[in-house]
Amino acid sequence: MSQKNVLPKRILVLGATSGIAMATTRLLAAQGASLYLVGRNAQKLEAVAGDLKTRGAAYVDICVLDLDDTTQHPKMLADAVHSLGGLDMAYIAHGVLGDQQQAEADYAVAAAILHTNFLSVVSLLTWLANFFVNQQSGILAVISSVAGDRGRKSNYVYGASKGALNVFLEGLRNRIDREGINVLTIKPGPVQTAMTAHMPKAEKFAPPQKVAEDILKAVARRKDVVYVPGIWAIIMFVIRSIPEAIFKKLNL
Repeated sequence: MSQKNVLPKRILVLGATSGIAMATTRLLAAQGASLYLVGRNAQKLEAVAGDLKTRGAAYVDICVLDLDDTTQHPKMLADAVHSLGGLDMAYIAHGVLGDQQQAEADYAVAAAILHTNFLSVVSLLTWLANFFVNQQSGILAVISSVAGDRGRKSNYVYGASKGALNVFLEGLRNRIDREGINVLTIKPGPVQTAMTAHMPKAEKFAPPQKVAEDILKAVARRKDVVYVPGIWAIIMFVIRSIPEAIFKKLNL
């Protein structure tokens, strides 16, 4: 395996109790990674940490924090670097689906979705990007969504938060890729997680294990954007290609 394809060893995981993050960290643990896990539920974090230790993680530490509180980000991030003895990769996996119908009726609900999925992530990325630029290396792997590729009436508030994140990541990549930092935008389709369990036909969604494998392949290859599963690259190409005059009449 070439140096380019070696997976990072010291990894900060933000939103560590999400379904995709847990599946990914299990694979990383099996390869002996050191992990710093951040989430808001102490009991779940402890359980995840214990599981990862049994799977072979070289080191696991946790931080209980609601990532919506951006004032706490600088201290948490500095603590993570200190705990791990450095940092090779930050994996941002936190977010909310939110309630589209409530968001349509109440700006506060819409604003909360946008804050969690976009603004809180921008806070994390700003600190992390500058840290990695200073050390001239690092990987930022960020979970977005195919929903950010085009606004649809069924989830346009969530989609808008992810669309904004996609554009931010594009600009950030354009700024710091030349500094030796890889910025990976991860665009999953529907995945079998707690966030999607209430949806119709959720049992047919992609399994987290397969999604995690695809994500780590993209990390190892230092890709810029990855759709997971890969079929979503084709699906979203088709959806983006539909003329607006037709698209606005569709029930999507």
